[in-house]
Amino acid sequence: MTRVRVRGIYSTALTRRLLDAGLDVVDASPPIRERFDADFEDAEYDADVWMTPDRQGVGVSGSEDAVEAVLDVVGAAGVDAFVWPDRVARGAVFDGVVERTVRGGAVVALDDDHEGYLPFDAADEHVEEGDRVRVQVHDPNPRWVDDRPVLGTDLRAVGGLASLERGVDALVAGTPDGSLEHELARTTELLSPDVPERWGVRWHYAADGASMDALGDALDAVASLAARLEDALADAPAPDENAPARVAAPERTVWAWLGRESRFALDDARREVTATMPGHHRIKAGSEAASGAVDFAEALGASTEGFPFGAVTDQFGPREGDRVAIEHGKPDGRLITLGRGEVTARDRDAGRVTVRREMSPGGSYDELGVERERGDVATTRFTEGNWWYPTVYESEDGDVKGTYLNVSTPAEVFPDAVRYVDLHVDVVKHADGRVEVVDEDELQDCVDAGLVSEALAEKALSVAERVRAAVSDD
Repeated sequence: MTRVRVRGIYSTALTRRLLDAGLDVVDASPPIRERFDADFEDAEYDADVWMTPDRQGVGVSGSEDAVEAVLDVVGAAGVDAFVWPDRVARGAVFDGVVERTVRGGAVVALDDDHEGYLPFDAADEHVEEGDRVRVQVHDPNPRWVDDRPVLGTDLRAVGGLASLERGVDALVAGTPDGSLEHELARTTELLSPDVPERWGVRWHYAADGASMDALGDALDAVASLAARLEDALADAPAPDENAPARVAAPERTVWAWLGRESRFALDDARREVTATMPGHHRIKAGSEAASGAVDFAEALGASTEGFPFGAVTDQFGPREGDRVAIEHGKPDGRLITLGRGEVTARDRDAGRVTVRREMSPGGSYDELGVERERGDVATTRFTEGNWWYPTVYESEDGDVKGTYLNVSTPAEVFPDAVRYVDLHVDVVKHADGRVEVVDEDELQDCVDAGLVSEALAEKALSVAERVRAAVSDD
């Protein structure tokens, strides 16, 4: 049975769905143990699931088969869940080229399309521009966040109960309390692990409650991982001959971006286990403060009939006068910030905010065929949960240059940003009143590439046609 460890704000809902799918959840956190009538083993995982830094989704790392089994569950969260494999996987080894040094570290080219960040204190020697270095991905990051994957020159084979570190003379490199007098240090000798030479064992906190069998299985798993790394490195040319290139990828890493409908579907799964207010995951995804407020409200037994947009924005924003970014996701995992604008109006009951941006001159507005000039203003109205939003472009004199009606996954109005994934197909209304649907071919290209599901594409085209008909009747 595939064993999965889960962490983050989606843990309860995903645990419910993983168990329903016949997967085994291990090393559960204390809240999960309290909520479920299930026996959670302290054991090594085959796949690790964790929340992304921005709370928008999850990362999954592990063996090929285990990750695939988890993705069958996570990817089915909702029609607006996107899944992307990452070539810069956790634990992958690259021969990289130092592109430049920045404060505290170096930017390293890993291949033609990917970069990583090597902190100076994670490098075993001084590095400077042009150096060839062999590095491992210690902390991967999804493509849609600003931070690069974090690298190190030391090699690790990471597991749930234990990890191995290369270049350590002692059998035990560390224990949960940092003491080599810890019981786990003595236990390691009894287990007689087949650890590769000069790899040391570092026990994690979860190992404290594990059985001897589980500890032995954990060491076997990370020893196998370390051996695969050693084999790959033994056959690899030197970094000076190879860089930039990937040398080894003992694990698979995949990222899942969860949209608004997926979050609400996960609310339903969580509600099977414990009291869950409408919009639980949607609110928690907004900020740490909002996440804590949800926990507090649910602990008091608070409930609502629907997502409390007004109360959430009253407390955490955005409010009139605030500035928010328009974070325009792409089906391939990229995130483009279209700029920041001022919230000029907010309708608590309708779940709507109006954002005004001053446009910089140069170029033209896509599909409208008019120049972008100094003094132009874009006014965008976002309605929480809508599959489309309108942007009206006006000149400095107030003349309408055209309206762009963008079809996307349901918009989410977070405290500092509005987020969605653009679905390419759009409706434009020209200044002379002409209305047309554009970019259907770009949507089809995404379907053909496996980036957008047939169901999501059909939804997007249906929305575009309804919007076209409504705008044409205006």
